[in-house]
Amino acid sequence: MTDTQRQTSGVAAEGTDTLSRLEQEGEIAADYLEGLLDIADLDGDIDMDVEADRAAVSIISDSTSRDLQKLVGRDGEVLEALQELTRLAVNRETGDRSRLMLDIAGFRARKREELAKVGASAAAEARSTGGPVKLDPMTPFERKVVHDAVAAAGLRSESEGEEPQRFVVVLPA
Repeated sequence: MTDTQRQTSGVAAEGTDTLSRLEQEGEIAADYLEGLLDIADLDGDIDMDVEADRAAVSIISDSTSRDLQKLVGRDGEVLEALQELTRLAVNRETGDRSRLMLDIAGFRARKREELAKVGASAAAEARSTGGPVKLDPMTPFERKVVHDAVAAAGLRSESEGEEPQRFVVVLPA
């Protein structure tokens, strides 16, 4: 086996290891969340995936998602707390810090679409005015989506301020 073949094989094995580690995170998170749903006497199905080098777990329901809205809370506050608790449960099992993303009743998916529009709009405004555009304070998840949308529009952005008042500034070209 040549050095190049060994390197290629090592990269492939590393990718497989990462994928199986993320799948394991998803399974641990799903078990934790199923227990939580049982305790709360809520109906929901768990969907697991791997997106952008992180485990992604969603709780979905065929019935009215009104029950699951309790787990989302006002502006996703309960969802954020549940995500952190789920990450801690994964950490307890694996010993590794988790970047797992949790979505409940499609809240994050809808939020991601809205924020992508905000980022694209802010980029367009920065481009047309030639000045920086400051957005309202956002959570880390929200800022990440906006940064990605601004980058897709071909501009730069940065976060400023301190939590919980940290916000995105879109910079002109």
